[in-house]
Amino acid sequence: MKLALFNDFVPSVVNGDHIVDVSSVVGGVMALPVHDRMPALITDFDRLQPALAQTAQAEGVALNSMRLRAPLPRPSKLLCAIGNFMEETDTPKRPIGLFLKSPAAVIGPEDTVELPPAQANIFHHEAELAVVIGPRRAKGVSVEDALAFVFGYTCFIDVSARGLGTGVGFIDKSFDTFAPMGPWITTKDEISNPQKLQVRLWVDGQPRHNYNTDDMEHTVAELVSWASNIATLEPGDVISCGINHQGLGPVQDGERVEIEVEGVGRMAVKVQDPLKASWPKEIDEDMARFVREWRQNPSTLPPRAMTPRR
Repeated sequence: MKLALFNDFVPSVVNGDHIVDVSSVVGGVMALPVHDRMPALITDFDRLQPALAQTAQAEGVALNSMRLRAPLPRPSKLLCAIGNFMEETDTPKRPIGLFLKSPAAVIGPEDTVELPPAQANIFHHEAELAVVIGPRRAKGVSVEDALAFVFGYTCFIDVSARGLGTGVGFIDKSFDTFAPMGPWITTKDEISNPQKLQVRLWVDGQPRHNYNTDDMEHTVAELVSWASNIATLEPGDVISCGINHQGLGPVQDGERVEIEVEGVGRMAVKVQDPLKASWPKEIDEDMARFVREWRQNPSTLPPRAMTPRR
């Protein structure tokens, strides 16, 4: 099932190219603030699922006639994996690392990423698979049990400013609009293996990211387990799984950035920059090469080498 929010953050089910309003069967969800609606639906999903499935059989309306919103406009926690891909190298695994990204940075399909007037060296796109927790909270769960606490999956673009901080700090990752998410949540029963999904991204139709989650350093289950042993994960919390840096590139004013995660969904956002800064409209091969070389010999490069040239 694909669960979405549309127009005035109305809960819905997406069937192909149509969307069905299910607000009539979700009880008091519509009385909640918009950012609490999907978490409440997720929490009560086991009870609501039969009614949702029946209501979703209606014809609905054309999907392209509605404004889709981020399915989780303000998750209580938005966690992002640091790197977490082998970069197609045969190298030892590094320890798991996650950073907190501001939930206020979340935007939805066809919204606009607004680049700040900050003196960043470059702004990068990072196309990622994101995991949605639910229907139960997860606290101290094992790797073996972790997928039982996964509700579903969504697409996520971790927009990043380079050269402002440590690379994964608040100033690098949490500007408003730096967390495009959507277009909906695909429940986990529709994804047979989250470790075998193709992730793609295009900028104005130019191919950029094109990698498979089978290259993931630490699996979805490992990420959920690790995070839950630090902080209780609530229904609707989001863990983004990290990035294979091969295919990384800049985003800049006037561009349209489109992400697709196999089996999950596809969405696009626009980019606006008041300073109209520009970079070569191509894959950042220097950054991709650096990350791959750093994996192979991390002692040979300085810590700030991840800052690319303007």
